Amino acid sequence: MLDQEILNRNRNINRGYRKLEVWQEGIELFVLVRKKLKSIDSIPFKVKAQIEDSILSCPSNVAEGYSRRSIKENINFVNIALSSLSENYTQLFSLHSSADIDRSWFDEYDKKHYSLENKLIQFNKSMISKINPTEWKNDYVLREIVEKYGSIE
Repeated sequence: MLDQEILNRNRNINRGYRKLEVWQEGIELFVLVRKKLKSIDSIPFKVKAQIEDSILSCPSNVAEGYSRRSIKENINFVNIALSSLSENYTQLFSLHSSADIDRSWFDEYDKKHYSLENKLIQFNKSMISKINPTEWKNDYVLREIVEKYGSIE
């Protein structure tokens, strides 16, 4: 659980990302992964570092996108966060496949990862819906835009 006392102090417009569920869940997923990696001695340091970097990249990019104060930049950084989640999933699935990570832990991770991934997708859809559809073409909402406005080509 995140320390709410810290999250509720020293608030300003730039720290608003701390209220975002996707940022908080990203931090929680990082903690879950880091604790697991610390408990496994058979994984090389370099591999552990890459896994930690990819999972920490998710909430870091959510925060950076939020702090840019631009919807388009925020969308871009959430896309980067989603890419980092995919990278992290691939790394941990590989460790599970090689029997370095047990199935029960991987199932817990996968459930939390899937939840965060879907929330990030919905977050992006929400931001994209605020932009003029001719300015931003995106697979998330392309079908919805065509249904609402007709062809955008």
